[in-house]
Amino acid sequence: MPAMDPEHPTIYDVFLNSVRQFPERRALGYKRMGRYEYITYRGLYERVLACRRGLAALGVRRGDRVAIISENRAEWAVTDLACQALGAVTVPIYYTLPRAQVQYLVTDAAARVLIVSDATQMAKALSILPEVRTLDHVVVLDAEPEPPAISFAEMLRRGEEGPTDGELDDAAKHISVDDVATIIYTSGTTGDPKGAMLTHRNLLHTSLAARKIVRLDETDIFLSFLPLCHIFERTAGHYLPLSIGALIIYSEGIFAVAGELVDVRPTAFLCVPRLYEAMHDKILEQIAKMPPRKRDFVRRALDIAQKYVGIQSTAGRPGLLLGLQAALADRLILRHIRQKATGGRIRFLVAGGAPLDARTFTFFQAIGVNILEGYGLTELPVISVNRPGRQRRGTVGELLPGIEARIAEDGEILAKGPSLMRGYFGKPEDTAQVIDPEGWFHTGDIGELTSDGYLKITDRKKDIIVLANGKNVAPQPIEAKLKTSPYIAEAVLFGDRSNAIVAVIVPALDRLREWARSQQLPTTDMQELVARPEVRALIKRELDRLSDGLADFERIKRFALVPNPFTIEGGELTPTLKVKRRIVAQKYSAIVEQLTRSGV
Repeated sequence: MPAMDPEHPTIYDVFLNSVRQFPERRALGYKRMGRYEYITYRGLYERVLACRRGLAALGVRRGDRVAIISENRAEWAVTDLACQALGAVTVPIYYTLPRAQVQYLVTDAAARVLIVSDATQMAKALSILPEVRTLDHVVVLDAEPEPPAISFAEMLRRGEEGPTDGELDDAAKHISVDDVATIIYTSGTTGDPKGAMLTHRNLLHTSLAARKIVRLDETDIFLSFLPLCHIFERTAGHYLPLSIGALIIYSEGIFAVAGELVDVRPTAFLCVPRLYEAMHDKILEQIAKMPPRKRDFVRRALDIAQKYVGIQSTAGRPGLLLGLQAALADRLILRHIRQKATGGRIRFLVAGGAPLDARTFTFFQAIGVNILEGYGLTELPVISVNRPGRQRRGTVGELLPGIEARIAEDGEILAKGPSLMRGYFGKPEDTAQVIDPEGWFHTGDIGELTSDGYLKITDRKKDIIVLANGKNVAPQPIEAKLKTSPYIAEAVLFGDRSNAIVAVIVPALDRLREWARSQQLPTTDMQELVARPEVRALIKRELDRLSDGLADFERIKRFALVPNPFTIEGGELTPTLKVKRRIVAQKYSAIVEQLTRSGV
């Protein structure tokens, strides 16, 4: 096992250090045939060596790109670490993407090898193989390979006849901390995806900095839910636990995660706000179904705790009596909710990727679960995060150690630090547009930095709506507020150069059906239902209720209800469930045009 450079470790160096310190500790866990199976750090190391030999036998060398299309699983981690041990570049691709987008990414990255998980992904890979001149091999993890694809096992077999571990270890000594380790593509909310080139130094900075602000060690258990294609999960849910000898357990997906939190009892969990908000809603539904006396008791306990947290989260000091009442509420009621919701061992939940609903933040804090909202981008993984015990509601926290930030004259957040990408792969002009000559990365987000160092995000720079009267409207805070309605799943605001703000709204269809039944309205045809005047009146009441505090020019004057939810497959959502405003505008262009033309 090669020695590590303590001053400038690579990802492989950091992994090897965990193998040396914790060879028999569990590194990865996954469910198979209904039971959890585990791989120790020693076992993971052996698998990584075998995969490295296999990739080398396929001709992969330092700097070559290896693309992966797979859900989170042990082989994903093995392949990635093997690439890092070769000096190759991992290119993760969301397995939900359609064939055309996969072809674009594999072509743009000039990948030599494409590793896929199953028959569906193999079909995509084989269909693009003739179109991508750089692509030499398709490797399949699970399915029976169709030639010219080969199985993962066959790749490992070929590795037995390839370069030796000694030869590959010698080559690994020349891998630099400033070599590109991965190319992660942006979500494409504002145009074609661009490949952010991230080095070993870039990716490891988050792991090193995180350990300065939260207690983490080899006893921690991370439940891996977000796709490993996502920079947040890759840095904080993959390299971070592997760098400290902690355990990663792979989730089976959205329908399993609620039960997994209770079964696995993780100590740390990273996710996008949408899941936390869904968990919050589910718990409130369960409370509403309790017998009246118990329900009132639970609600009273929550009210006390939420009042206590509300004062704390705005830098206030709760009184002694309120503190005693909150402690009693936790002892009698809230600890049981905490146990049922998260397994009872969570030290912190981390939310990133979109604004977190204030009600959800307050709820989790009230039941005794630290929820830490943070902020980062593919190009600069983590810029800021709230610290346990110092959370500030409505902010994305304090800057991560080593990160600098300032607010430009037009309100844009600029940032720099050791985790800033090298640039966009093959796109120097695009790189120059976002990284200025002084090294500041222009995030495209509008925000504020408080006097005591908390960062607030107020909107996307390109999303700002400029009305015909010159008034500027930031749509995202309004959209986030509207989505707190139980009847609104998505709201997208428009009105650029128009006289008024208008909205395309997707109702929360299940809730809407329940309400319609209570009103004795037919629910079989959703297109017909959303067009009914009773439903429009319901949504109008919700819009009016949630518009308190908005200026008149910020209020929605006209809206359209669409009966189909936004989806990844439909193109309205990114794989991380962000709304693609540009696609929504294109897809519903006739509706938006009619609304803006009629706005007054």
